Amino acid sequence: MKEKDLKREHDENKKVTEGEELEEPVVETEETPEEAAAKAAAMEAEVEEAFGDENIEKADKKDIVIADLTDRLKRSMAEFDNFRKRSEKEKATMFDMGARSVAEKLLPIVDNFERAMTATPAEGEGRAFADGIAMIYNQMTKTFEDLGVKPIDCVGKEFDPNLHNAVMHIEDENLGENIVAEELLKGYMYKDGVLRHSMVKVAN
Repeated sequence: MKEKDLKREHDENKKVTEGEELEEPVVETEETPEEAAAKAAAMEAEVEEAFGDENIEKADKKDIVIADLTDRLKRSMAEFDNFRKRSEKEKATMFDMGARSVAEKLLPIVDNFERAMTATPAEGEGRAFADGIAMIYNQMTKTFEDLGVKPIDCVGKEFDPNLHNAVMHIEDENLGENIVAEELLKGYMYKDGVLRHSMVKVAN
């Protein structure tokens, strides 16, 4: 009887030991509520970091797409507006260059009209011819003014190398030092720039 009791007790202890060995891995892999909450918080933090502080649960895909397209449209409109302004500026620059070039070519013609007006008698048979020359000259100078081309006022002014080209010097007690005494060839400005320097005679 004692041997049987001892054997039975030994078998029961063996079963308990084996049961503990089988159950031990299950206890190690089981996730506690605290661990699950920690993982959820970590995932939420990653989402907020990726998408900002917006409430992702309430976000609508359609709204996100609309916002993206709206942003692209605004960028495209801004780029087009910059292109338009740049094109207008380039167009204005090209127009100025063209107008300046044409005006430079017309200046010798205007000079010849001025010489013709001086040489043609205003009375007698040449009066009609002189009037015709004067009319054409006035039309050309009016067109120049409309384009921004204006003559440089130099006689009696102090000599300015930025505007005048001195080709002669004279002594004149009635004029001050470095004063333009006479204009030999009229100079012109195109807007804020010199189109042609005035050819002048400078006193003293």
